[in-house]
Amino acid sequence: MNTLLIVDDEPANLAVLTHLLQPYYRVRAVNSGRRCLAAVRPPLKPDLILLDVMMPEMDGYEVLARLRADPATSDIPVLFVTALDDDLNEESGLARGAADYLTKPIRPGVLLARVRTQLEAKRGRDFLRDQNALLDAEVARRMRENELTQLVSIRALAHLAETRDPETGNHILRTQGYVHQLATALQRHPRFSDVLTSRYIDLLTKSAPLHDIGKVGIPDAILQKPGPLTPEEWAVMKTHAEIGAEAIDRAEADIETTVDFLVLAKEIAHWHHEKWDGSGYPDGLAAEAIPLSARLMALADVFDALISVRVYKPAMSYEEAREVILAGRGRHFDPDVVDAFLTNYAEFVRIAERYSDTAA
Repeated sequence: MNTLLIVDDEPANLAVLTHLLQPYYRVRAVNSGRRCLAAVRPPLKPDLILLDVMMPEMDGYEVLARLRADPATSDIPVLFVTALDDDLNEESGLARGAADYLTKPIRPGVLLARVRTQLEAKRGRDFLRDQNALLDAEVARRMRENELTQLVSIRALAHLAETRDPETGNHILRTQGYVHQLATALQRHPRFSDVLTSRYIDLLTKSAPLHDIGKVGIPDAILQKPGPLTPEEWAVMKTHAEIGAEAIDRAEADIETTVDFLVLAKEIAHWHHEKWDGSGYPDGLAAEAIPLSARLMALADVFDALISVRVYKPAMSYEEAREVILAGRGRHFDPDVVDAFLTNYAEFVRIAERYSDTAA
């Protein structure tokens, strides 16, 4: 049963309205605006308020304004009941947010019809609100599910590449952390602020583990060779950048649409071995021609390679690796990216320690 709240300072009016409405609704009555505001708080919230306009201390217009200003009561329909029967007063009441306007003396049939109409309208609004809430919840659930599927797919592909190069351990987790740290540190830098939005950083972080996916196409004899590579072997090794980019490109073509995180994954896989001075591979890109995603990954990947044991070398200390990165400023790496690394060097060490291969 719907609950109605009647607000009027005249006891006789309260009695008449209560008598007319009580057979059909749960009715509560108060005799002032202040008591009305106290009587509408959850869990006492009524389905409809019948509100007198002319009351001492606080008139109906002020009561309505306070109801509308409070998110907890702003959706309660208010039906003004008043002796002021000119058009200007009715227009004023409706303009202030009243759902309807009834003049005294009350005609029972009109009162019941207006109340029923407003309650039916409220039920319709409540139904739409609940349906929208359910729809929003379902959309949010599916988005979370899609994001989880993306993350699992990325990790599975990255680990597939990692199985070909077993000494990398937690390399993908560390480089992912480094890239996120660099991007966040540069987010307010004038050179990068237009690109490094929060969404871009999120997509970049998701994409980072796919930077070496192309290694699945490199023969074991080369990928796991304990000694230096011959020039011919090194030429084969360098093809992993293009292999990875092509694999992602084909996956994107299969679904016949552009997926934002795959765009960045393709950039990273293809160009993270390019160098700021143009001496990198596979395309010899230089400076700003190298996508920002790849510039960030370049530093992250080199730092982690330096501090990690490989079949062909021992690990460097963090300080030694720091000096190598610094020496590559303006040659191998974007100078501003190196500066961000130096500023956040302690955080790089923390990430490396957190995901160290010995702790895995």
